[in-house]
Amino acid sequence: MKKMKYSAALEELEQIVQDVENAETAVDELAEKVKRASELIQLCNDILKKTDKEVNDILKSMDEKGEKSD
Repeated sequence: MKKMKYSAALEELEQIVQDVENAETAVDELAEKVKRASELIQLCNDILKKTDKEVNDILKSMDEKGEKSD
């Protein structure tokens, strides 16, 4: 899967959900849509985990700098 931004993945996922809920997806395409949705969910989870780690690292670094200046 090419590099995709969280917002684009979420938008595509929302469209898939809407298509399935509105019965706009043919039965033949359903498995493909579900597979793609699964990939998008994993991508979003990975992005959220990475962002959480980065934010925590930044906060930890700020705390350490604050302790050094005391």
